[in-house]
Amino acid sequence: MRLGGILELDELEAMAANGENKRYLPGIRFPSNLSADPTLANCLDGARDILVAVPSHGLRDTLTTIKPLLQSDSRVCWATKGFELSTGKLPHQVAAEVLGADRPTAVLSGPTFAKEVGAGLPTAMTIASKDTEFAEALATALSSDNFRAYTSDDIVGVEVGGAVKNVLAIAAGMSDGLGFGANTRIALINRGLVELMRLGVALGANKETFMGLAGMGDLVLTCTDNLSRNRRMGLALASGMSIDEAQKEIQQVVEGVLAARAVKEVADKLEIDMPICQQVYGILYEGTSPREAVETLMRRKLKSEHDEQ
Repeated sequence: MRLGGILELDELEAMAANGENKRYLPGIRFPSNLSADPTLANCLDGARDILVAVPSHGLRDTLTTIKPLLQSDSRVCWATKGFELSTGKLPHQVAAEVLGADRPTAVLSGPTFAKEVGAGLPTAMTIASKDTEFAEALATALSSDNFRAYTSDDIVGVEVGGAVKNVLAIAAGMSDGLGFGANTRIALINRGLVELMRLGVALGANKETFMGLAGMGDLVLTCTDNLSRNRRMGLALASGMSIDEAQKEIQQVVEGVLAARAVKEVADKLEIDMPICQQVYGILYEGTSPREAVETLMRRKLKSEHDEQ
């Protein structure tokens, strides 16, 4: 296995020398068969299956860069979560545009924190692909005594789950930061799941996918544990910090901040009602206070719990 290509040269050299990522995963040693290389051509030389792990805003550029280095039979999987901000497209749509619709592709997603995976704690994820052989090959390659991969053919559902849950985690963090308690948190998670399902089904996903690892599983994890950067962003905003101040404190990309804008644009275009995501957008981009957002949500017109809109 090879790691590298997109990271800064000094970062890769440090990881190669230390045998670990001291910045983000200190104390967790790389496996003996993992090497770090700053040259993408070296990383991809002879590799049939490629796993791309970059934030959503870097996916198109990364795929464009690796395209001429791929073999004719190369298969590409990504662990990217989120809509492309400039287009509102999901990762698989970006991949089809850049790599072509005929190349086997897949998405790896689900409820995971890198720190726990690196520590060898039991973890389960979902691999979604229209190519059953590719999905099963990846699941076999990635699974171990402490890591289990399930397969799915619902790429849209898995990607929507990974994109929207980050926005909802900011909401859950703000709610807890304001001291609203467990009742409010579970209401946000449950109604957030409904919003996620509405958008996913409108985009062509299978409703059942959102009850699985990449839907409810990832949503609950991200909303309830402080290893979640998006939850910590919500906690910081509730304490009075600005987005920039919170971002500096967290020191990593908080995908939910950009995702809130992309989700709103896609939902508006499809006329999908997503009140929690709408309020998170208002807080991040329109100056709405967290308390005002909660009050607005609680004053919404009463309706059936199972109303599709």
